[in-house]
Amino acid sequence: MRLNRKWNDFRLYAITGENYHPGRSMLEVMEQALIGGADIVQLRAKDLSKQEVLAQGFALRELTRHYGVPLIINDHLDVALYVDADGVHLGQDDLQLAEARRILGPERIIGISTHNIGQALEAERGGADYIGVGPVFPTGTKPGRMAVTTDYVREAARQVSIPFVAIGGITLENVDQVLDAGAARICAVSAIVGSSDVAGSCRAFLKKIKLREAGDKLGDSPFTVLLNGKSEKTTARTVGELVIQLGLVGKRIVVEMNGAIISREIWNTTLLEDGASLELVHFVGGG
Repeated sequence: MRLNRKWNDFRLYAITGENYHPGRSMLEVMEQALIGGADIVQLRAKDLSKQEVLAQGFALRELTRHYGVPLIINDHLDVALYVDADGVHLGQDDLQLAEARRILGPERIIGISTHNIGQALEAERGGADYIGVGPVFPTGTKPGRMAVTTDYVREAARQVSIPFVAIGGITLENVDQVLDAGAARICAVSAIVGSSDVAGSCRAFLKKIKLREAGDKLGDSPFTVLLNGKSEKTTARTVGELVIQLGLVGKRIVVEMNGAIISREIWNTTLLEDGASLELVHFVGGG
C-alpha cells in the first residue's frame, strides 16, 4: 500500500464505533473522518462475528487505501492478514506481543493498549510500534475502567520513546488538557464518529493539535512578519494573539494574510508563520 506519508507521523487516530452513529453506515462515517483529516483508522468491532469483521475489514481496506492512510485491525490478527491491513492493535489481555510479531512479521504495525507506565515501557521493550495511553477520561468504550488521568500522559511523554496516542473520553472540550500534558497524537471515538459533523470534528481536533505543535516549535522566541508593509517582530502564535498584542481587540478591522482575508471567526485558530505577510485594515467611523 502507498501511504501519504510515514505512518508514525499521524496526529489524529479514528476508531470505528457503530453504536455512536445509528442510521449512518460505518463506511459513510469513516470516509467523513478521512475527509476531515484523520490519518490512521482502526476497525474495532467487539460485538460482530468474525465474518462481519472480515467484511468490514475488506471495505475499510479499500477506503483507507483510496485515502492513503494506514488501517489497523483491533484484536484479529487473522483478519489483519486476510484483508492486508497495515497492522493490529492489542489489549493487555490479548495475544502476547512477541507471538503477534512472530505471526505478523517485522513490517506490520503492532499497537498495544497500556494503562500505566510499567505496561508502556514493557511494550516498548517488547517491540511495539506504538502504544495507546488511556483511558485518559471515563469513556463508554471502556465501561468500568478507571481513568488514568493526564498524569499518565505526562509520564508517557517523559519516559516513552516510541509513538504514543492518548485515548479515552477525549473531546474538543478537554483535548487541550491532554495536549498540555504532552500528547502529540490524539484518538477519539464518540467525539468523532458520534458527531453530526464528522469531518468538521476531525478538522477541529487537528487545528488544536497543529496549533499546539506550532507553539511548541516557536516557544516564546519572536519571529518576523511583514505587517502593513513593515517588518515586525512578534511572539503571537495566531492572528487572534497578534490582534491582542496590537491593542486592536474590539476594533473594526479586516485581516488579510498572504493575500487571503481571514474571517474573525478563525482568528484564534489561524497560525502565524515566520515571514507571513499581513495587512490589517482599521475602519474609522465618521462622515
